[in-house]
Amino acid sequence: MGLARKSLIIGLAAALALAGSGASLLAQGGKGGAPAASNGPAIDGNSFEVSGVEVDVRGNNADAARQGGWRLAQRKGWEKLSRQLTGHVAQISDSTLDSLVSGIVVEQEQLGPTRYIARLGVLFDRGRAAPILGVSGQVVRSPSMLILPILWSGGTGTAFEHNTAWREAWKRFRLGSSTIDYVRLGGTGPDALLLNAAQSTRRGRGWWRAILHQYGASDVLMAEVQLRRDYPGGPIVGTFIASHGPDKQRIGQFSLRVDSADGLDSLLDTGVKRINSLFEAALSQGVLKPDPLLAYRASTVATEETPTDEQGEATPTPEASASSAATATYTVQVETPNNAAFDASEAALRGIPGVRSSATTSVALGGISVMRVSYDGPIGSLRSALEARGWSVQEGAGVLRIRRPGGGNGGGGQSPAPAGGGNGGG
Repeated sequence: MGLARKSLIIGLAAALALAGSGASLLAQGGKGGAPAASNGPAIDGNSFEVSGVEVDVRGNNADAARQGGWRLAQRKGWEKLSRQLTGHVAQISDSTLDSLVSGIVVEQEQLGPTRYIARLGVLFDRGRAAPILGVSGQVVRSPSMLILPILWSGGTGTAFEHNTAWREAWKRFRLGSSTIDYVRLGGTGPDALLLNAAQSTRRGRGWWRAILHQYGASDVLMAEVQLRRDYPGGPIVGTFIASHGPDKQRIGQFSLRVDSADGLDSLLDTGVKRINSLFEAALSQGVLKPDPLLAYRASTVATEETPTDEQGEATPTPEASASSAATATYTVQVETPNNAAFDASEAALRGIPGVRSSATTSVALGGISVMRVSYDGPIGSLRSALEARGWSVQEGAGVLRIRRPGGGNGGGGQSPAPAGGGNGGG
């Protein structure tokens, strides 16, 4: 598929092309740009990502210069990826390269009448690129981890009590490029009450177990930043801390600095990426393991001693019901062209018998919203229950994509892809 057919899926990209700042995601193929919220999972977990590719290209007009810049970024990104994974450049044709590229990420761009200057990221389809590079296409991902971003400023900590620049930085982070299966929350409903800054200091497993089960997560990751300003508008120093679990097991810490308040977003975006790298390193070293005490207990265990019969032999304890043992968490992607469609989908999922909890991890009005659903039964049963209520359902590996027939475009004809963060959260 040629580069000219890559379509815009974030509505602000047109403005960014003129302003020359910000970040947007460009996806290959599709029928065109339905706007999507930036806090949704933008890509799946099946991509190699190369960032920071700089291009400076001239053309006959602005569009030709931009297309030339994207094509050059593809080639430079492939060379960088090849060297990182194999130590040399794998030579391929332009047509093959076009088929490997699944998206272009605009990190920063300036578009003139005949010139295009940009810093771009390139996403390569992992399944297609891995055989050419001679590497494994499989990715080991962590169990689902609830991410709790906490901003400390002026001695006050803020998580989901209200929106912060730190939360916005996590919304911009592309979860699918990480080996951590993040559960990223939207900050609506009970989020502010259950997950405030004070909750990060509580160690009680019972309360944490209830919260994590509500959001379909196995454990919690805490990403904290403390901002220090020398004077208003002046230099900012951010101290970042990555922790794991209710006991706040320290994973790592680092500091970053920018010269003015204008660089705050850049500082926080860099901090998110470095904290993610710390979590990924902890996962590869076997440190990032869920606390077994946080595992949800589907049935209450009796506190009395096991009864015995007259011969002193223990009476067998009744086994847990099959429905409790079969409880699993699935990702549901739902087309939400407007707020009414989003509310209807939430109500429909929670009204299905067997659904223990349903938590929204990403809201994208005009696009695809993502929910995590804990259900007593296999995914096929959940699909049948949805279809019986009039939903059009597509099934993937642990993922369902649902929509109301005739309820809007939004990509219902595509195969469902696992949500990156599951995931998303953020």
